[in-house]
Amino acid sequence: MGGTQAEIDVEQANLDQLYGRLDALRIDANQRLASIRRTSPGGNHQARSERDAFATLYEDQIVRLNSAEDRLCFGRLDLADSTVPRYIGRIGLSDEDQQRLLIDWRAPAAEPFYQATSGSPAGVARRRHLITRGRSVTGIEDDVLDLGALTDSQRAELSGEGALIAALESNRTGRMGDIVATIQSEQDRIIRREMAGVLVVQGGPGTGKTAVALHRAAYLLYKHRERIARSGVLLVGPSPVFLRYIEQVLPSLGETGAVLTTAGNLFPGVETNRHDGPEVAALKGDARMARVLRRAIAARQRIPEADQDLDVEGRIVTLTRAAVRSAREKARRTNLPHNEARVTFVKQLLRQLTDQLGEAIGGTIDQGDRAELLNDVRSSRDVRIALNLAWMPLIPQKFVADLFAHPERLAAATPEFSSAERELLGRDAGAPWTVEDVPLLDEAAELIGEDPQASARAEQDQQADSAEQLKYAQSVLEMTGTEEYLTAGSLAERFANNGRRITTAERATEDRTWAYGHLVVDEAQELSPMMWRLLFRRVPSRSATLVGDIAQTSSPAGTRDWAQVLAPHVGNRWQLEELTINYRTPGQIMKLAAETITADFPDLPVPSSVREGKWAPDIERFADDASLLAALPTRLRHEKALLDGGKIAVIAPDSLLRQVHDAIGADGITLGVGPGGLDADIALMSPTDVKGLEFDGVLVVQPGTIRGTTAGGLGDLYVSLTRPTQRLAVVTTDDFGQSV
Repeated sequence: MGGTQAEIDVEQANLDQLYGRLDALRIDANQRLASIRRTSPGGNHQARSERDAFATLYEDQIVRLNSAEDRLCFGRLDLADSTVPRYIGRIGLSDEDQQRLLIDWRAPAAEPFYQATSGSPAGVARRRHLITRGRSVTGIEDDVLDLGALTDSQRAELSGEGALIAALESNRTGRMGDIVATIQSEQDRIIRREMAGVLVVQGGPGTGKTAVALHRAAYLLYKHRERIARSGVLLVGPSPVFLRYIEQVLPSLGETGAVLTTAGNLFPGVETNRHDGPEVAALKGDARMARVLRRAIAARQRIPEADQDLDVEGRIVTLTRAAVRSAREKARRTNLPHNEARVTFVKQLLRQLTDQLGEAIGGTIDQGDRAELLNDVRSSRDVRIALNLAWMPLIPQKFVADLFAHPERLAAATPEFSSAERELLGRDAGAPWTVEDVPLLDEAAELIGEDPQASARAEQDQQADSAEQLKYAQSVLEMTGTEEYLTAGSLAERFANNGRRITTAERATEDRTWAYGHLVVDEAQELSPMMWRLLFRRVPSRSATLVGDIAQTSSPAGTRDWAQVLAPHVGNRWQLEELTINYRTPGQIMKLAAETITADFPDLPVPSSVREGKWAPDIERFADDASLLAALPTRLRHEKALLDGGKIAVIAPDSLLRQVHDAIGADGITLGVGPGGLDADIALMSPTDVKGLEFDGVLVVQPGTIRGTTAGGLGDLYVSLTRPTQRLAVVTTDDFGQSV
């Protein structure tokens, strides 16, 4: 790395000061926490809640300070109009006199570190990248943006390969790291875009879409903390493997206000990674399914075939078809969900039946007598059965399961479907849920609604408690002078939970109606129209960052047109940003991948690579599957030796995963599979598993089988070929790559 020893010593002294301040703040926060924990609040419940709430305040502060340990400071700006350098880092730090020592990378004052160029220096004379290991400065890289503004002493020797290239060429760790030190100008501009509205970030392989999405989430939580921290950011990824890959990024940036999940976990009580076959997935993802569910629910609001005589305390009342029809029409006119509209339906019929009972008894009936008669009608077993058969309360899971398990119900709800399509949807009532079922369950829950009586009671109790807690919390903050650490709202929330911090994830994942402040979706091109309906219900503000690449679409229900998928939800009120530079995939590898995809989709944009790379793709052909499988262990040892400790992914089609695993394992080579593969030197994964991931080397097995005959298969192959940062090897029994 570059930099003279004298310059490194200067930067080391500054870094020592910053870590000294970080340690002092840690000690102070730990001492305050220990003091709080030693405090005896006595038997008063409010005092215990107050103590526990302040304990979690200092625990949060400690977590934030600990997250900044690695690469605390990574940049410096020398400004043309100032002799005081501006240091950029993971968090903001001030000394005891509130003099700024370090600027948070998300603050406006840090923008020139990412945006300044020689053509537009923004007042920056020199930008310095600090290369650190632990708490030591190991190198320096300077970008001189305005040579004339530098003093003689600042015109230092410039050397080094560059922070970005060094990061790209270092071995992968099996986990995604943050890129705060190497954010590029086009990425930074997108990260700092205003939150309002829907922003689509289209970018090919290796352009940093995922990194941009995660850093944008951290930036928005920093800039709009009061607005979205308590409601949180919902971040949806393509697979559990992907979530494990990125799980350390936001915590490393000091943010815990994001809920990371996959599409299969978006309905409370259902957790699934199982997928339907392509034809079924395409059908369940079709927007027509919203109408199917609506019809199926309406069909459960039934008029009896004949008038019914019902026993009420030994007297007979008649439930007529006309009365049921009238009550149903009135209930439907409320436009409330099924279970909530049922209240109107039941009330009207109970009133009509009570009138009949009163007439049968005869004489004068006052209000007290009528209330008693109404109670008799409501308690009648016959009445309860008749009303439930006409308008049964529904539960989303049982309703959807019954719909697919009963061909006659499905046929009645799908007049526009063919018999073949209906047959695809049919299944046993006890069949496990799939990812494609999740938006159907959510749609059904929206149409069915909650139990209105139970919800009303719970809401009244919560509002009363919240008002009292908020008032008390504000008085506590004023007395203790801790407004800078905690808002009255968040402190009141901790009081309400007996001081225990309930995270956004814990609250939101159990509440289907939770409204998030912002939505982030990675691999957004894979989502079906039905899944988009679910997600935009989660974010009523329609504030979202959607990142993806339509060239990588592999889901049969996915999209190749952003406008088409967004129009039903936001019309044309969305903006598109494009990432055009491939930072991950070397040019030699990208050439093969690009020619593979553009043969079928000539108009799709392909990003340009920033480096050519050391190795061209290595394609080896075999006469048959048996010889290919037999050669895999030797091939893997060769790749491992070339990469000298780098992470390797073996990507094989689903149909060959077991055979590939057995062939490699039989030779004594240990493979990591699924999410656990991220911690192994060699991971065996399907094309679906590797979406969003990167490895030093990739061995693609039978690309022709991955490709198959569908556009989705082509997307899977494109994804597979573009995962390596250094080396790509391909083993095949067909003519793949011969035309390149």
